[in-house]
Amino acid sequence: MEDQKKQNQLNIELNDEVAQGTYANLAVITHSTSEFVLDFIRVMPGMPKAQVKSRVVVTPEHAKRLMRALQDNISKFESMHGPIKDIDGGGQAGNIPMNFGTPGQA
Repeated sequence: MEDQKKQNQLNIELNDEVAQGTYANLAVITHSTSEFVLDFIRVMPGMPKAQVKSRVVVTPEHAKRLMRALQDNISKFESMHGPIKDIDGGGQAGNIPMNFGTPGQA
């Protein structure tokens, strides 16, 4: 039984560069019949262009598992720290907040 547990374990490696993480403040998700593409983007104030910092491509099954894992983690986070402020008014697509606190922006 113990040998079977060892066979089923997955050894995940995290190198130093990846461990630092990449900051993104926008995600764009597209899909085809066979995959979901998640582009993580960094939008900076005063910059006319935004850069895709990372692209992750997953199967629809993995996308659904990711969604469930995010829902579970958000629920755990909110139970410890209170509700996360919903800044987009209830999940309306296309309503991307671009206010960086500069004068004259609402």
